[in-house]
Amino acid sequence: MDRKKIVILFGGCSVEHDISLESACGVLGALDRERYEPVTVGITREGEWLLYRGGPERIANGTWRFGDCVSAALSPNRGERALLVFEAGGVQKITVDAVFPVLHGENGEDGTVQGLCELAGIPLVGCGTLASALGMDKDRSHRLAALAGVRVPRSFALIQGCDLADVHSRAQQLGYPLFVKPAGAGSSFGVSRVAAPQELESAVREALRYGGRALVEECIPGFEVGVAIMGNRELTVGEVDEIELADGFFDFTEKYQLITSKIHVPARIEPEKASEIKRAAEAVYRALGCRGFARVDLFLTPAGEIVFNEINTIPGFTAHSRFPGMMRAAGLTLAQVVARVIELAVQP
Repeated sequence: MDRKKIVILFGGCSVEHDISLESACGVLGALDRERYEPVTVGITREGEWLLYRGGPERIANGTWRFGDCVSAALSPNRGERALLVFEAGGVQKITVDAVFPVLHGENGEDGTVQGLCELAGIPLVGCGTLASALGMDKDRSHRLAALAGVRVPRSFALIQGCDLADVHSRAQQLGYPLFVKPAGAGSSFGVSRVAAPQELESAVREALRYGGRALVEECIPGFEVGVAIMGNRELTVGEVDEIELADGFFDFTEKYQLITSKIHVPARIEPEKASEIKRAAEAVYRALGCRGFARVDLFLTPAGEIVFNEINTIPGFTAHSRFPGMMRAAGLTLAQVVARVIELAVQP
């Protein structure tokens, strides 16, 4: 049987570049080489696309771009389904079957790369252009989730150059403590917990560093839960996980080092509540038009209310990432998950 050639896109010019390298190694390690031939294409922090012909160890340590690399680009010609490789002797074409963007954050998870693939007519692993763009925008994803009947935090959006007096007034209406976060960044970059009015302006400035739009949001009591979902029409849902925090919030350090926090899979909640959480996550997934896979994060309050937090259309794929952990608890290995999401992209 001919192996399908899958472009594994990694790196990217976002603040989550290093996290993408870890996820790419997870995908490559789980890829069934009897069914799929990886074509590894790295995107540097500056945005240069390079076909990388070396092993995953140099991706893991971040030195891949200094290895066996040559400039490359996806052909935009619809129907060609080709990676253009700019060799010394001329341009070579590698016909590919799908593109798997293992990218996090801006310029990769936000619909930009997805739009390029859809323009070129190349099957795309994961969510399409619109769902990816909506998923990265916390304000607009909240609005759609609310229309789908899922509760969302009270919040308001702001932009660079906003009236700080108005921000203070509206924040006072939400009440303290509250959260200020970039409207379109992941991995908790730029997120601040604001306990008092005197901390608000610095938190706003920090959030606006990431894309120029921010969200000021009420603090939801309780704890965070997550739901891993795969599928286009029929959905496969992993076990609900739970984040236990000793202090503070689930910031970048806690997400990737788990210094004081713990992740429980399955979550320590009643089965009926877990089913309710899964239904809410599915409603958000459908409302945003997701396909392939995504992780939906929500809050569970002490009163048992379910509140939507955010959706990750390209969640982490490392051995310790939440998405694989939830699917593993549901009986699926990372290799099975990777194969399934690829088949969802290439199936008729």
